[in-house]
Amino acid sequence: MHITFLGTGTSQGVPVIACKCNVCNSNDQFDKRLRSSVMIEEQEITIVIDTGPDFREQMLRENVQQVDAILFTHEHRDHTAGLDDIRSFNFLSGHPMDVYAEERVINALKCDFSYIFATNHYPGAPTVSLHPIVNTEFTIKKISITPIRAMHNQLPVMGFRIGDFTYITDANKIEDNEKQKISGSKILVLSGLHKKKHESHFNLEEAVNLITEMKPQVGYITHISHNLGFYREIENELPQNIHLAYDGLKLVI
Repeated sequence: MHITFLGTGTSQGVPVIACKCNVCNSNDQFDKRLRSSVMIEEQEITIVIDTGPDFREQMLRENVQQVDAILFTHEHRDHTAGLDDIRSFNFLSGHPMDVYAEERVINALKCDFSYIFATNHYPGAPTVSLHPIVNTEFTIKKISITPIRAMHNQLPVMGFRIGDFTYITDANKIEDNEKQKISGSKILVLSGLHKKKHESHFNLEEAVNLITEMKPQVGYITHISHNLGFYREIENELPQNIHLAYDGLKLVI
């Protein structure tokens, strides 16, 4: 399994528009973060989790030639706004894009991208094949996906475990029965916004504590705000097996 972090930033990305803080003005590429998304390649199947506003730029940067399916964690625009750009893959494959999401998220996509789902389909608009999911295991072609329920303040969101890789973003609470699905993961990715307490995201300390509790071989922090600080400084503060993810980071399991 090959994993690529397409983006590791929070909803505004880093740098933030018009921000004059030291992190936003950093010249270090490790401090530049597009909106959070990850790509998994296994058995000649390519799956992307979330298509945020930077999806086009991420696909071009990584020279992606094939995407077989999109998984959505939830309906917030920093995770869905790039859906229109799947049309390039429609043209290449000649088929609709398989999209997997909860029914609530699908309804939000139909509202935000009404032209995609219109009865009179506009020529050149993206085409999708919708697959509603619930909190039970499902399969994309040959790949088994285990959803993991988490809470983003009061909004239910989905994390996903694919083999030994678990990815959970935009969360501040996971119940014990859902944590059991994480157990045994070799790699655990978890959102860790910044150091201060936040009402809808794990902060850095909470993310580190949960990764430590779950005992993966290695943990990565994503969905990172400019308020967290410089990559190189925070990386040096973390336990040996926990790291800040960064845009373009590639892992192999």
